[in-house]
Amino acid sequence: MQNIKYLTLFKRASRLEALMDSFLDKVSEAGLVFRQVIRIYIEDGVSDEFETKVNQICEIETQCDVLRRDIETQLFEYTLIPDLRGDVLSLIEGMDETINSYEDNAKRFRDEIPEIPKEYNKGFEELTSVVVDCVEATVMAARGFFRNIEAVSDHVHKVSFFEGEADEISSRIINKIYRSELTLDRKIHLRYFVERIDDVADRAEDLADYLAIYTIKRRN
Repeated sequence: MQNIKYLTLFKRASRLEALMDSFLDKVSEAGLVFRQVIRIYIEDGVSDEFETKVNQICEIETQCDVLRRDIETQLFEYTLIPDLRGDVLSLIEGMDETINSYEDNAKRFRDEIPEIPKEYNKGFEELTSVVVDCVEATVMAARGFFRNIEAVSDHVHKVSFFEGEADEISSRIINKIYRSELTLDRKIHLRYFVERIDDVADRAEDLADYLAIYTIKRRN
């Protein structure tokens, strides 16, 4: 019977459930588009297709802002899940910041146009892919928190794994950069972009840590 109690937070709050689903879907979508942004930039630079994808991330971020405000309205005006309202708001804000990080990174590539030597292409794509997987595992942990609390710990573990992988890849790329014949200014510029991409995984891990705490609170 206890498992049934924890199956879902929503119960009769179907409108809130739909909003949460849409919001988390957008977080996942932003990650998929960000992966395309980096791949296209590496292959073709600031092309028309690249610009289209950057604009797509910006649009997703705008849609998420609207959804976040709607969720906040549902939580406060209709006094839904009052005991966990603060945790849910914190989670939503953290997810929103993750999308902001995707958007900011995409814009940095567009505005600063870093020159990435071919020998680093694979590393950048690999790092981006692992970072997106890390965020997606956080999304799955969040879905578990709302619908199936027993699944949260498995997804949190995956977040930790992917974050560690991202750290290893970024360290490897930076190590290679600083042992190259590139000028110091280019080394610093490339390192900056590696660290900014890796930072998205760090944010995802922070969110997963909070989710683990929120899950303990739900159980008590």
